[in-house]
Amino acid sequence: MKELSLDISSNSYTPYSKKPESCLILGSSGVVYPGVRVENISFPLTIAAVQAGVCSCLGNGDEPVAVMDGKSNNDGLSEYWTQTFQLKTLDRLPDDSVLYDPLIDGINDVTNQLKNLCEKSVSDRSGFPVSALLETKDGYIPGVNIEFEQWNLGLCAERVAIARAISVGFNEFKGIHIYAPKSEFISPCGACRQVLYEFMPEQVAQLHHDDDSKSRHFVSHLLPNGFTTNSLKK
Repeated sequence: MKELSLDISSNSYTPYSKKPESCLILGSSGVVYPGVRVENISFPLTIAAVQAGVCSCLGNGDEPVAVMDGKSNNDGLSEYWTQTFQLKTLDRLPDDSVLYDPLIDGINDVTNQLKNLCEKSVSDRSGFPVSALLETKDGYIPGVNIEFEQWNLGLCAERVAIARAISVGFNEFKGIHIYAPKSEFISPCGACRQVLYEFMPEQVAQLHHDDDSKSRHFVSHLLPNGFTTNSLKK
């Protein structure tokens, strides 16, 4: 199990801006959810630290109640999340708080785990739950889709899993499993294909379909001629 720390700004994935950003979101349960900035070469897909922490909290069936900023880029999103969830700002965490560890090890039935995860999806607006399990060398990081009234600020299950993983210090991935019970043939959306391409272009995405069939695809095949760092002139 990877050791977790409250000092997480160094976990930020910021190769383009070089500006780390981190926060800690306190849930009503007393669990603390780390969040860091996760950039993408397609910059509109960058995940802000508070967005990552809030989505991780909601995806665990918890309610965000407070935020402790580690380092912020002051891009205006922090204010949005603070107002939307009426988050209190903390200088220090409660003594009885517990740091969220998303790592799951010892999964015997990945498909069944994906089906159970869908119960934590926050998808009342679309009615389309999705779950994901991101495989690391130490186990799996779960993710479910999270929707908001401000539609473009929600995150798909794949991106919640990636943001959770990076926030706790994982940066190498072996593959990802994705499931959606209301889709005959599940396939990542374009935004998720771009984000997966950023971190694991040569790894496999295993899609678990509603008829219990599965298909395997290299991420690079899901996004042929994908946009990469090499596409930009220095």
